[in-house]
Amino acid sequence: MSKKASGAPPPFTLWREVLVAYAMPAVMAGIGGAVTHQPQLMIAAATTIGGTSAVVATLVGSVLRRRPDRSPGGRAPRALLAPALGLAAAAVALAVGLAAAHWLPQIHGLATSPWPGRLPIDLPVSSAIAATVITWRWRGSRRTRSPQHRLSTRPEGQTS
Repeated sequence: MSKKASGAPPPFTLWREVLVAYAMPAVMAGIGGAVTHQPQLMIAAATTIGGTSAVVATLVGSVLRRRPDRSPGGRAPRALLAPALGLAAAAVALAVGLAAAHWLPQIHGLATSPWPGRLPIDLPVSSAIAATVITWRWRGSRRTRSPQHRLSTRPEGQTS
């Protein structure tokens, strides 16, 4: 087991990030549904909200983990990269949510369900939060600069 150098950023461990990306939105939305007596929100917390968050965190985290430190994403400032990927994920999720909300009610069992109507809201919000947080944490685990080498004025091998 290797130890990290002092002052080094914490390592980016994808499975932990995905676990947190599922648990935190699911717990928070579940609590909100329980407090406001909305059973639909409590069900959505464990399915569309937490599930979407975990899927997006897995996809974004997997892509980011393979990027080298010298890539544009590895050099971009956190404050620009995280919201940009969050907005991109939200846009894709909104398109998926709108399509699902249009097509799912045509399935006989879902025709009267309010669940498909929640998708255009649940998917983009969950995706934006998950992509932003994962990107922020990934970018924070990267070194911002390469280590500086000490310059010595003494020739090698010379002692004083």
